[in-house]
Amino acid sequence: MRVTLFDYGAGNLHSLAKALEGEGRTVRIEPDPRAALDTDVLVLPGVGAFGAAAARLAPAREAMRAAILGGLPTIGICLGMQLLFDGSDEGAGAGLGVLAGRVTQLRAQRTPQIGWNALEDARDPLFAASGLRTAYYANRYVCRPVDPSCVIAWSTHETDRFAAAVRVARCVGVQFHPEKSSAPGLRFLHEFLREAAAPRATTPPTDR
Repeated sequence: MRVTLFDYGAGNLHSLAKALEGEGRTVRIEPDPRAALDTDVLVLPGVGAFGAAAARLAPAREAMRAAILGGLPTIGICLGMQLLFDGSDEGAGAGLGVLAGRVTQLRAQRTPQIGWNALEDARDPLFAASGLRTAYYANRYVCRPVDPSCVIAWSTHETDRFAAAVRVARCVGVQFHPEKSSAPGLRFLHEFLREAAAPRATTPPTDR
């Protein structure tokens, strides 16, 4: 299995790459958004700012969106999850538009949210298989989906309840950092990769 981290050029991705390693997997870091699509699994990492990351993916925005909606196994982490949406108050530029909605700042007095937070209503098999019940966050912005049916887990910071994880097609987005969420977080990543290794069914594109 080829696992590719799309590099926005914003930081060190080697800890995430190491967390994704395993028998039968090769992990690479790729700064070219088109070349990043030549893979079995695409990872949108959580390092960087929305505007700069959107600019880096812009040349392949439509191709990446089509690949994800067409069934390419993809996981977006923190900023990577936010890039799955239409846009962000953090910066200019278009997201992938895989999911309808916008990224806004946490409605809380204490921001950014840094540290552990509980996962609520976690209803995806990935959570059951990994035992992930609390996760590590480092975020000031969160996703506001138009259709909350895509949300597979929630968290609450102060009084703001926000989407902790979403899923569409074979794509999962998580606002937390599984690679920093102890052993259950690593199991969550490996369960996603195990699921991604299953034979790919044909997934028709959606209106999004």
